[in-house]
Amino acid sequence: MLQTDHNLFIIPFSMKKILLIIWSIAINGVLIMAQVQVADDVRHGSASLPDRKVTSQNTVADDDRFGCTTITVGKKASDDGSVRTSHTDDSHRSRSNILITLAAKHKPDTKLTLYKRIWCDTTKMKSYLDVPIGEIPQAPQTYSFFNTAYPCMNEKQLGIGESTFGGRSELISEEGLIDCQRLCGLMLARCATAREAIRTAGQLLDEYGWIDAGECLTIADKNEVWHMEIVGPGKGKKGAVWAAQRVPDEHISINANASRIRQIDTQRPDEFMFSENVFEVAIENGWWNPDERPFEFCYAYAPASRNTMAGRRREWRVFNLLAPSLGLDPNAENHPFSVKPDKPVSLQDMVNVFQDYYEDTPFDLRKNITVADDSGRVVISPIANPFMIRDELKLHRVNGGWNELGERTIAVRFTMYATIIQCRDWLPDEIGGVCWFALDNVASSVYVPIYCSVTDLPKTYQTCGRITGFSRDAAWWAFNRLSSLATRRWGDTQKDLQEVWKPLQAEWFENQAIVEEKALKLYDPAKKSKVLDYLTKYSSDCGNTAVSKAWDLGDALWNKYDGMW
Repeated sequence: MLQTDHNLFIIPFSMKKILLIIWSIAINGVLIMAQVQVADDVRHGSASLPDRKVTSQNTVADDDRFGCTTITVGKKASDDGSVRTSHTDDSHRSRSNILITLAAKHKPDTKLTLYKRIWCDTTKMKSYLDVPIGEIPQAPQTYSFFNTAYPCMNEKQLGIGESTFGGRSELISEEGLIDCQRLCGLMLARCATAREAIRTAGQLLDEYGWIDAGECLTIADKNEVWHMEIVGPGKGKKGAVWAAQRVPDEHISINANASRIRQIDTQRPDEFMFSENVFEVAIENGWWNPDERPFEFCYAYAPASRNTMAGRRREWRVFNLLAPSLGLDPNAENHPFSVKPDKPVSLQDMVNVFQDYYEDTPFDLRKNITVADDSGRVVISPIANPFMIRDELKLHRVNGGWNELGERTIAVRFTMYATIIQCRDWLPDEIGGVCWFALDNVASSVYVPIYCSVTDLPKTYQTCGRITGFSRDAAWWAFNRLSSLATRRWGDTQKDLQEVWKPLQAEWFENQAIVEEKALKLYDPAKKSKVLDYLTKYSSDCGNTAVSKAWDLGDALWNKYDGMW
C-alpha cells in the first residue's frame, strides 16, 4: 500500500507505465517527492487492499461543509507594505500536517499523476482517500512549495488561500482531472506571480478539466492579490468556467464560502481576467439574459451562496472589524467586493479577525446561555462556548449552522490549520515570504512563522494527526486537545490561553525585524546555505516552542479546572 504526500491511502491506477508519486520519503532530513517508475502493468484490484468504506462525494461533512475563510490585503492596505492572503482549512477530514515539496528539474517525458479525493470513514479518524485518475505532462522545472492539504506558498513568494462556495450542482463534471487541491499545487509548482498562476490555471483547466465544486482561490504575490472563482463546465463536459478580480492595493477583501465576483469589466484586463466561456455558459443554460440585466458571475453560477447568512455575516464581520467607519449592514445580501480599511492592517489585526466569534455583538451564539453572577447580574455562563457541536446547539436551541439564517463564526472548532501568507517585494524571496501557520481552532492557537525557503520542518508538523489518531507525535493533537479542553469552560479558559499565546505571538511579530536583519547579513545569492539553515532553524524552533506550550497549557487546564466541567 502506498501513501500520498498527504498521508492518505491511494488505490493503484491501471495503465502501462504509471508514475506513482510517493511522498514522505526522508532524504537528508527533508521530506521530498520521489517519482518511481513502475515498469510492469499495475492492474486495478491486483494489489491487496484493506476493506475501506469510501464514498465519492467531493464535499465535506454536513456540519463543516464549505467551511473555510480567506482574507486578502493589498500592499497599501497593510501596515508594512506586504501583500497578504490567508486561509482557515475548516474540515473534519483534511490532513493536519505541512510538508515541503522541493524544487526539481524533470525529464521531457515525465508525467504527473493526478488524484480525485473521496471520503474514507474506516481509518482511525474520518479522512480522505486519494484515487489516481490520470496523468498530465510534468513541467520541465518546478518550484519548492509548502504542501499543506491545500498547498499554500512557494519559494517565489506566491501564496494561495481557499474557500469553497459550491455553485450550481448542474455545473459539476466528472470528465476532467483537476480538483482544487491539485490546482493549488500545480500553480505553486509552476508559477512565480499571481497573474501567471491565473493564466496557467486557465490553460490547465481548459485542457484537462475541473472536477470540483465552486471554489475561490485568493492568489497573492509580492505586488498584488487576486480572487479567482472557478466552477465546472456542466455535466458531461470538460473544462471550467472562471473569473478573477484584482483586489486594489489600498483595499482588503474576503471570501467566506460565497461567490463574490459580480460584474466583469471586460475593458479592464488589469483588474479582471476570465475564461472565454464565462458569458456563453450562463446564456446557454438560461441563467443570464443579456437583454434583461448586466451579467453577474455570482448570480449566474452560485446564486444560493448569496443566501447563506453563514457566509454573508462573516463578510460583514471582517469589514466591520477592519473598516468600522463604513457602517455596513450585517444583514445585507451583498457587501463591496473590497474596502479600504480604517487604518493599515497589521499581522496582529489579522490574527484578531481570525480568532473572532462575534463577541459583544447580537450574533454571539452564547448570548442567551446566561446565569446570575455573585452580584445577581445576568451574564453569559462560563461554560457557554461559541464553538458548540451540533448536539449542544440543539440542547441550547441555538441556530448555528448552514441553514439560511444560521450563524457561523470566523473561528470554529473544526479548523485543521490556518495560514496568513506574507509577501514582500523589498526582500529576497528567501526572506520576504512567510507562512504564519496555526493548528486547530485559531481562537485557542498561535501563528508560527515559517519562512518560504526553509528546507525542513519539525517531525511533529510533518505528521498527520488524522492518520495517527491521538498521538504526541503529531503537532495538531497538542492544539486539538487544548481547544477541546478550553471549550468546556470557555468563559474562564480563554483568559488562560491569552496569558500564554498573546505574549508569545507578540514576541514573534516583534522579533521578525531582528531575525530578518540577521538573515540579510547571511544572505549570499551565490551561496544560500547559511541563510537557509538559519531560517530553517528559527522556524523549527518557533514550531517546537508552540507545540511544547500547547501540551503544557492543556495539562494546566486539566489541573486548574478539575471538577468544574
